[in-house]
Amino acid sequence: MSRNIDVAAQCLRDEASAIEALIPRLAEDFDRAVETILRCTGKFIVTGVGKSGHIGAKIAATMSSTGTPSFFVNPLDVFHGDLGVIGKDDVVLTISNSGQTDELLRFLPYLLSHNIPVISMTGNPDSLLARNSTIHLYTGVDHEACPLNLAPTCSTTATLAMGDALACALMVARGFQAHDFALFHPGGSLGRKLLTRARDVMQTDNLPVIDGNTNMVEALVTMSNGRLGLLIAVKDGRVEGIVTDGDVRRAMEHHHTNFFHSTVSDNMTRHPKCVSPDTKIVEIDDLMHKNKIHCVLVTDEEQHLVGVIDSFRLKL
Repeated sequence: MSRNIDVAAQCLRDEASAIEALIPRLAEDFDRAVETILRCTGKFIVTGVGKSGHIGAKIAATMSSTGTPSFFVNPLDVFHGDLGVIGKDDVVLTISNSGQTDELLRFLPYLLSHNIPVISMTGNPDSLLARNSTIHLYTGVDHEACPLNLAPTCSTTATLAMGDALACALMVARGFQAHDFALFHPGGSLGRKLLTRARDVMQTDNLPVIDGNTNMVEALVTMSNGRLGLLIAVKDGRVEGIVTDGDVRRAMEHHHTNFFHSTVSDNMTRHPKCVSPDTKIVEIDDLMHKNKIHCVLVTDEEQHLVGVIDSFRLKL
C-alpha cells in the first residue's frame, strides 16, 4: 500500500471515529432541538463563518429539501441590513467549532432579546456561544484528520453529520415520504423515478401473449419474436401465468426430450407479480429487487393484461 493510500485511510478512520463519537451525545438537547424546529412557524435559519459557513449552507440545503423551510445567512451580511430577514417566528442554528466566533456573538444578544430560539453547534460546551444559546449540540472532536491537526476535517465532518441527523429525525417526525421528496426535486432522474408510474413506461405493443395449451415448440417462436425473454399465458382475457427464459431452462432440465411435447401451462409460473398502471416505478424497482425478477406485468383491476415492464424500461 502506498504512502498516499495510508494517509487517506487514516483520514477516513479519523473522520469515521469523529462521527461515531457523536452517538453517545444524542440526549435531551437533541430532542429539544428537533421539537423546537418542529414547532417553528417561520423559517429555520443557519449561520456560520468560514468552513462552518460552508457546512451550514449544506445543512440548510438538506433541511429545505426534506420538509424544513430553511436558508443560510452569512453573519457578515447581518451587520449590513440582512438582520431584517430574521423574524420572531424563526429558529436560528449557529455553527462555530470554537464557540467564540466574534461575528456570531455580536448578533446573539439581538436574537435572545427578541426571544428567537438559538440552537448552537460547537466543539466547546463552555464557550460563550454554547452557554448563551437556547440549546447546545456538542460536536467537538479529539483531533483533526489533517496531518498537522490544523485544517478543519474531523470537526466539519462531525458538524455536517449532526446536521444530517437533525434532518433525518425531522423527516421521520414530519412523516416525510418519498413523494414529498420528489416534489422538492422535480428535475433529473431522481424526480422522474419518484413521480413516474407504470403507465408512463410500460410496453403495450406486440406483447408475447399466448394460450396456456400451446406446445413449447410454438411458444419458443412467440418468445423469440416478443424480444422480452418471456411469454404471458392468458385465459379468458385474464393473466394466467408467465414463462421466462429461466423457466424454459429449468423445464428443459426437468423434461429432457419430452420438453417439446410439453405445453406452456406445464412450465409457467402461476400468479406472476403484477402491478396496477398507477404503481410508481420506484415501488416496481423495489419489487423486482426483493423478488429477484427482471419484469412485472401491468394489469387492471380484473387482471386483464395492459402492459409489461422490464428492468430496462425502469431506466428509460
